[in-house]
Amino acid sequence: MAVAFTNLGSQAGLQKLNEYLLTRSYISGYQASKDDLAVYSALNSPPSEEFVNAARWYTHIDALIRLSGVTEEGKGVKIESSAVVEDSPITPPVTEAKAPAEDDDDDDVDLFGEETEEEKKAAEERAAAVKASAKKKESGKSSVLLDVKPWDDETDMKKLEEAVRSVQMEGLLWGASKLVPVGYGIKKLQIMMTIVDDLVSVDDLVEERLLTEPANEYIQSCDIVAFNKI
Repeated sequence: MAVAFTNLGSQAGLQKLNEYLLTRSYISGYQASKDDLAVYSALNSPPSEEFVNAARWYTHIDALIRLSGVTEEGKGVKIESSAVVEDSPITPPVTEAKAPAEDDDDDDVDLFGEETEEEKKAAEERAAAVKASAKKKESGKSSVLLDVKPWDDETDMKKLEEAVRSVQMEGLLWGASKLVPVGYGIKKLQIMMTIVDDLVSVDDLVEERLLTEPANEYIQSCDIVAFNKI
């Protein structure tokens, strides 16, 4: 059954989207689809940081659109708006009379002159930008499951998860999570993330972001449980 969102331009509409994305990475399914594009297109601007889940989702979909596009069909999403649109009167176009053009001196303009150094440099830069963009579009994505362990049974697991999700970078999207009992009253956090392979190194993410200050106040260790190409 298709999920419906109403008036995404309002605070109430954004709040519903934010709550919906609390435990989801995408509008439907486990990868970006046309449902995500539909909701993305319905938003006039990126959600504010007040709506942390919606803002995270928007940043990820925006990056996917620029990097590789979205082709998955999805399950269907319904976007409704409560705004009232008034018909505006159609104003006929005004045609201005053109004055006869004066004769130009053909000798003043060289339409087939040689290309300048500046023009050659600009053309080379455009070609390099197109090549770099094509290379980015070929970049793959991976789904990763992490085990994040606390120091002891007195560690605040809510703050531990907040520390994990506070790590933000281009090409990284945090997904669903759950607490799993380990023993002796200790629980570990299992959390999913989706990465763009050319932009995010999982090893660097763990060693340089999750196991350093301030996150290591709560995190004792972090292990990769599963790593799958999408």
